[in-house]
Amino acid sequence: MEKTIKVLEHDSGKRLDIFGSEMTGISRSQIQKLIREELILVNNYRCQQSYRVKTDDIITFKIPKRESPCLIPEPIPINILYVDDYLIVVDKPPNMVVYPAAGHSKGTLLNAVYYHTKKLASVGGPLRNGIVHRLDKDTSGVMVIALEEIAYYKLIEEFKRRAIKRKYKALVYGILKEDTGNITFQIGRSISDRKKMSIRTKRGKESITHWRVIERFKEATLIEAVLGTGRTHQIRVHFSAIGHPLLGDRVYGKKTSLQVNNQKIIFPRQMLHAYILGFRHPTTDKYMEFFSDLPSDFRECIERLKKNS
Repeated sequence: MEKTIKVLEHDSGKRLDIFGSEMTGISRSQIQKLIREELILVNNYRCQQSYRVKTDDIITFKIPKRESPCLIPEPIPINILYVDDYLIVVDKPPNMVVYPAAGHSKGTLLNAVYYHTKKLASVGGPLRNGIVHRLDKDTSGVMVIALEEIAYYKLIEEFKRRAIKRKYKALVYGILKEDTGNITFQIGRSISDRKKMSIRTKRGKESITHWRVIERFKEATLIEAVLGTGRTHQIRVHFSAIGHPLLGDRVYGKKTSLQVNNQKIIFPRQMLHAYILGFRHPTTDKYMEFFSDLPSDFRECIERLKKNS
């Protein structure tokens, strides 16, 4: 596969290996190998992996076909909100992994999508074909997946430019006193646990979450969160950092139940749902927006909170 990408202003200054990994979905170590083999060129010249790309640089990727694990299509029912030749938009249920990985070789959303579409974009990484963003296993809601290479690169670019509209609903612990707010703590790998993200990190990245209160209950608040950036576990980390972790989050809050008016309310998963996703179609440039209703487990928790507030 040969691909040329023009560097935009917001990517200027990035290392060539980092830029290459972000644009192709290939690991940084694999990109470094391709650079050494002169399969990645800058303005038709060989460069070091540490080269800082500049605005209007033309990066040429010559990525050889490689043997990779085979994605198995599976007849798993999924809620398809939209599909055409270039992309598919799905309403991901809770408790479903997005793509195969260690411990989850089948039964994933991507296995299901492949069955229903019979094709996926050829780029994105082993067993992650067409994946331009993801939701955690326990997070439900709207996702878009690329079915063609052109859609993959253009959607990746929209996410990088923060041009994608993403709104979430979440149940958080405690009462948020203000009606609206912004959380701007930088996020990176936790110093104490590399499997977790944290605001206590050596290499934090800019992270912005806007929020507003939808409804207050006893001991809990239903909020809308809008992503200004898209860091891993961003909403979960940000609300935990301000003392209002997501209810049901077993990693960043551990508030898996509440005792309200002598009634125990159990939260089966992190109460986070991606309910709006908006973007411009990669080939028509038409703005498209998709909505997802709260799943039954989320609604049941809200009803129990209302009943006991």
